[in-house]
Amino acid sequence: MLTIRAFSPLLLLTTACKPPPQEVHHMPQASAARGLELIKRVGCGACHAIPGLGWPQGGSGPSLQGFAAQGLIAGRLPNRPDNLAAFVRNAPAVLPGTTMPAMPLNDAQARDVAAYLYQVGKR
Repeated sequence: MLTIRAFSPLLLLTTACKPPPQEVHHMPQASAARGLELIKRVGCGACHAIPGLGWPQGGSGPSLQGFAAQGLIAGRLPNRPDNLAAFVRNAPAVLPGTTMPAMPLNDAQARDVAAYLYQVGKR
């Protein structure tokens, strides 16, 4: 018969393998400040309510308040930096049938936008 003591080392090992919550969405070399400027430039606020963006606050797409805490992107993709950057840049290619259009962003710019969404989503 196994006791809780027998599982204690296993629990410690599995817990140690998980990244700290603040590092789950860490995006090296991405700039949240540039991300907000890009969000303003390409007009993300026309469809989404976005924290830190005063106007517009669109309602046809979901609010992005608390985005970092969401488990899925568009209800179907695991909420990870690589998925978010790809989705932000070209949503129809990532999730065919989505209503979000492809955006005029390169890979680095899409990472900046993702970094911003993760940063404000923690607040």
